[in-house]
Amino acid sequence: MSLRPEAATLGLTTLDVAQQVRSSLFGAEALREQRDRNELQVRVRLPEDERESVWSLDQLNVRTPSGNWVPVTSVADIVYDSSPPYIGREGGKRRVNVTADLAIGARSAQDVLALLESEYLPELTGDYPGLAAEFAGEQREQSETKQAMGRSYIIALFVMYALLAIPFRSYIQPLIVLGAIPMGFVGAVLGHLLMGYELSIISMFGVVALSGVVINDSLVLIDSTNRYRRAGASALAAVTAGGIRRLRPILLTSLTTFFGLAPMILETSVQARFLIPMAISLGFGVLFSTGIILVMVPALYMIVDDVTQLGSAKEPWPESL
Repeated sequence: MSLRPEAATLGLTTLDVAQQVRSSLFGAEALREQRDRNELQVRVRLPEDERESVWSLDQLNVRTPSGNWVPVTSVADIVYDSSPPYIGREGGKRRVNVTADLAIGARSAQDVLALLESEYLPELTGDYPGLAAEFAGEQREQSETKQAMGRSYIIALFVMYALLAIPFRSYIQPLIVLGAIPMGFVGAVLGHLLMGYELSIISMFGVVALSGVVINDSLVLIDSTNRYRRAGASALAAVTAGGIRRLRPILLTSLTTFFGLAPMILETSVQARFLIPMAISLGFGVLFSTGIILVMVPALYMIVDDVTQLGSAKEPWPESL
């Protein structure tokens, strides 16, 4: 409703008309009466037959400050349109929620969200000064979850490093063991590409769980190598013997883990699709990292041993180095 110039002549303001229309249709509080423990609110409004249709609004009369009654249509223009059922606010600012759900068969909303963030939202905020747009709902929750998980993941890595450093009595060898974690992440990404899935927050949960699994192979390999070194073997002989001794346990452990997750990875039911990305991260991460660990860990072990031997040698390093 917008006031006409005639309303000002009669002494009516927007607030006057709005209050009278609201009181006529919704009701004005007349009194509050206490009944036992309950407080009864009494409202006065028009009879139901005078407020049950839009036509009733056109027939409504409002009172001027002088006490006269005039039709509301003579002092205000009424435009019928849709409007929000309520005005939501967040941080003192008006808020409008725009929601959407994935279509059946769609794997992820990341492409749509990226398009909105790169093209449409900057255009809207440029056309309407003061307008701000941000992602809420699941997107906000995922962002908060990723931040919290990132902080916790760093703490977990530090704890794993400390737990490995104590039995190894070394600051370098735990880093060799933890070097399997990036390889597991690469395997998780390749697994998603192979299976046609996109990385999601559930995939990241699988990567976090994968970090504690993939280090087992390199852990037993380094431990076996150290035992041969303490028995008097050279670095190369210890690495070779340790790799031969632990090859079968490492392969069996990794393969049984992968094939144990295979039914979930290959499941096509709707109920299982929520957990499939996690299973892909864990299964393919373990499978890929196993092959890399069998080559990378012995190589890193020899590199560390060579650097240690050169650093502890009394003779100066060769000029060729």
